[in-house]
Amino acid sequence: MKVCVIGTGYVGLTTGVSLAFLGHEVTCVDLDQAKVDMLRAGKCPIYEPGMEDLLAEAAQNLTFTTSYEEAVPGADVVFVAVQTPSAEDGSPDLRYLRRAAELVAQSLNHEFTVVVNKSTVPIGSGNWVDAILRDSFEQREDRPDGVEFAVASNPEFLREGNAIADTLYPDRIVIGSDNTRSLEVLNRLYRPIINQTFTPPAFLPRPEDANAVPLVSTDLASAELIKYAANAFLALKISYANEIGQLAAKVGADITEVARGMGLDQRIGSRFLQPGVGWGGSCFGKDTKALIATAAEYNLEMPIVKAARDVNSRQRAVAVERLQDELRILKGRKIGLLGLAFKPNTDDLRDAPALDIAASLLARGARVKLHDPVATERFRAEQPELAAYLSPTIDDVFADCDAVVLVTEWAQYLELDWSKFVGLMRTPILLDGRHVLDPDRMRRLGYRYVAVSG
Repeated sequence: MKVCVIGTGYVGLTTGVSLAFLGHEVTCVDLDQAKVDMLRAGKCPIYEPGMEDLLAEAAQNLTFTTSYEEAVPGADVVFVAVQTPSAEDGSPDLRYLRRAAELVAQSLNHEFTVVVNKSTVPIGSGNWVDAILRDSFEQREDRPDGVEFAVASNPEFLREGNAIADTLYPDRIVIGSDNTRSLEVLNRLYRPIINQTFTPPAFLPRPEDANAVPLVSTDLASAELIKYAANAFLALKISYANEIGQLAAKVGADITEVARGMGLDQRIGSRFLQPGVGWGGSCFGKDTKALIATAAEYNLEMPIVKAARDVNSRQRAVAVERLQDELRILKGRKIGLLGLAFKPNTDDLRDAPALDIAASLLARGARVKLHDPVATERFRAEQPELAAYLSPTIDDVFADCDAVVLVTEWAQYLELDWSKFVGLMRTPILLDGRHVLDPDRMRRLGYRYVAVSG
């Protein structure tokens, strides 16, 4: 099939490259010429494991351009994967989506095209986009005859750092439209994934337990709500684990054992029950905020979702409080932070806990030393006011430090020779912000081990 993807961020790029790998003819559109030039050269503008390998394997079916006029005509499916950042009131800012819909309408000329909202959008956005498309199409002086189109929703459920596997071997595929023909087209598009009939990429073999992928085919509003409901529930699980962790610290329980005991219950599951400094990134914070804003439009409150946000925000302050409990005075203390990206295997800094923790420490008069194995270049560009605190090496983070905080559980940190660094510190306080280090081992090595949740 012929596919157009508008936007080459995490979602758009992963979608376009994966569909091209499956054999579809894909053209990706981005108005950033520098990004398009980089992608044409086979270089990935984001850090995502395996993406450059997949780019190389899919190259014969993949085109990158800044031109809607080049990409949209003749497309069977147009994915709109532009950014939808939060506005001040928590609702998504849809100006990029509006502009993309207007530009798509100017180039539609196929006998039937499915325009797919891939961006995370509020409930009802499918109808809104459909109206924009039809208004813009009707205003065209060169409007061709016999052109039909319809809007569908196909929410993404990608984990940064695992985006390709989540695309090729997903838990489920959700498609929503009020137009039956649109659902048939998307069913056909995703058939190789649904049936798992494609040859896997060499670097990412098909999991042994991979079976046919469930397809949820529903109406527009339901598909849109599924995305928000799923992300809010995962955010709730993390915040719940953190809230239980605070109680565990008070009563002398081990939160990692509590979470393990809960997770073995098949009704609950172990994923997203890891206690720590909380979630970050572009999804959970934005989507929970948007869900609350959408409910407010209907005079509804979302107290459970709001509580999940409050608990998550609180965890970042708890990390600083733990340090203050150990050091008594933060002013003048030197504190190292290991990990800046909001999670491992990505360079994404959006809503990263490390940013709030560093800012809070600096506000209290502490000195900070920052390190990340991958996100440093992006950090310099996006956080210039904090760039001066970057450390060139891990040794420099530990040298003469009063405390070190493991903020992001990069494999590079978990595999450190921790015995090498304890002697470099002024006071060997180690705050495990993700509950991933062995407390007994760290104490044997000479660290004063502290966890966020006790």
